[in-house]
Amino acid sequence: MNDRVNQHILLVEDELSLARVYEEYLRDEPYDIVHVDTGKGALENIGSGNLDAVILDLRLPDMNGIEILKHIQANLPDLSVIVITAHGSINTAVQAMQLGAADFLLKPFDPERLIYTLRNTIERQKLSHIVQVFQNKFDRREYEGFIGSSLVMQAVYKIIDAAGPSSASVFITGESGTGKEVCAEAIHAKSKRHDKPFIALNCAAIPHDLIESEIFGHVKGAFTGAVADRDGAATMADGGTLFLDEVCEMDQGLQAKLLRFIQTGTFHKVGSSTVEKVDVRFVCATNKDPWSEVEAGNFREDLYFRLHVVPVVLPPLRERNGDIVEIAQSFLLQYAHEEDKQFHQFDPQVISAIKRHPWPGNVRELQNSLRNAVVLNTGDTVTLEMMPQLQGAPGGLDDVRGAGFDAGKPLMSPSSGVDGGLSTEAAGGSIQPLWQVEQDHIKRALDMCDGNVSRAATLLEIGTSTLYRRLKEIERASS
Repeated sequence: MNDRVNQHILLVEDELSLARVYEEYLRDEPYDIVHVDTGKGALENIGSGNLDAVILDLRLPDMNGIEILKHIQANLPDLSVIVITAHGSINTAVQAMQLGAADFLLKPFDPERLIYTLRNTIERQKLSHIVQVFQNKFDRREYEGFIGSSLVMQAVYKIIDAAGPSSASVFITGESGTGKEVCAEAIHAKSKRHDKPFIALNCAAIPHDLIESEIFGHVKGAFTGAVADRDGAATMADGGTLFLDEVCEMDQGLQAKLLRFIQTGTFHKVGSSTVEKVDVRFVCATNKDPWSEVEAGNFREDLYFRLHVVPVVLPPLRERNGDIVEIAQSFLLQYAHEEDKQFHQFDPQVISAIKRHPWPGNVRELQNSLRNAVVLNTGDTVTLEMMPQLQGAPGGLDDVRGAGFDAGKPLMSPSSGVDGGLSTEAAGGSIQPLWQVEQDHIKRALDMCDGNVSRAATLLEIGTSTLYRRLKEIERASS
């Protein structure tokens, strides 16, 4: 798993019995573990500079673990820290993440959670070192099917460069239309398996009673309609990459079989007792927050830790700082060529509207809009009249939708309180600022969930990382 025989881990825990339990959890892992029970001992060992990760309890007899985190951030920002505490709170979690903690574990936790969190943290740390090799490379406008030179996309390209040659599983997240399959194909193209098959399977598009057969194949007579033996995606991807799109939609029963397949590389075709073995690399994707799906009981935690080794987060189009014009221009020329049209430029009004539009469907929505304009019109310049979905003026219906409002509902509610989106004063005629409404709503959700961030994020229908970011913004605004 690692270049060196053993990784050096510092365990900072003042309760000797718990320290022995954690050491037992990690007994079969390739780690040299040094245990200290004070903050002073932790700082002395951290100063040696010979560590790969720190497991840090925040409650220590001589100092708060947050002070140790601050020291690491100031002096060794690349050192990975996993924070553990029995005294979890939202403020503590936010502060720990702000100070660079790789993960936050609340006591008690099971052995596998610690094992896989530590494994994944060290793997990401190794990959981050590889990424540094690419820091001096020139910024790229086009990359393995992607178009865009924004800083957020340059970061994505560098992660793909680093993760591609690795054998680690990759988990891609992002809104619909952001290019998750393009990302998976790029990882395959950069891997040592690039000359072997890339097999993609959309777990949401296949009926639940057929998806097992699609993955593992079946033998003749296994079920009604199985008129011949058939190989599944696992067999077809042998030696190459198996891409499971929308993996969080997979049935729970099949998740257990997939976990065994990942662990052993073996499987049975549906209706067969013969064990088959293949060598595949796994790349998965979802448009949901996978950890929220684990918290909600929809996705197995052990499967999550097997697959979520190298995360790649694809930003929505609205956050890609100017890429949208480059992408639109490229698609315009491509579709004009395919449709034998003369289009080669946009009217300035169109460029302005393209930048302003929220593009909830991301790149896919932009593609469809441009192809529609090219197919249904003629000329050399795309005008605003050719793209009716962009004709909303600033502050008009399109902008309201982009701000997250439902255009079919009134912007003011006659009811008071957070549920109605307005404060008590709003009922009397004054409107509470939107940021305050959001802040109050988040605080109320956290109170109702007893401070459980993951559950609150699930009920708010946002990602856990998004909620942490909102909490940081609230903390800054109130300080």
